[in-house]
Amino acid sequence: MYLAASAVVFAIYFANVALGAFANSAFLSDVGEMLVLFAASILFVVAILKKEADRDATDGS
Repeated sequence: MYLAASAVVFAIYFANVALGAFANSAFLSDVGEMLVLFAASILFVVAILKKEADRDATDGS
């Protein structure tokens, strides 16, 4: 779930950058871009940590 949410948030960031580069119509400000990229990073880290915790739980470690 967190990994999919991270991908969606990153897709929003990528769409904003692509629109800004090719169509000159970005819909987020610089601070908005930073916050969206930060959210994608946090969601990705949470997904990886949960996946690692699940793996450790099944290994019995």
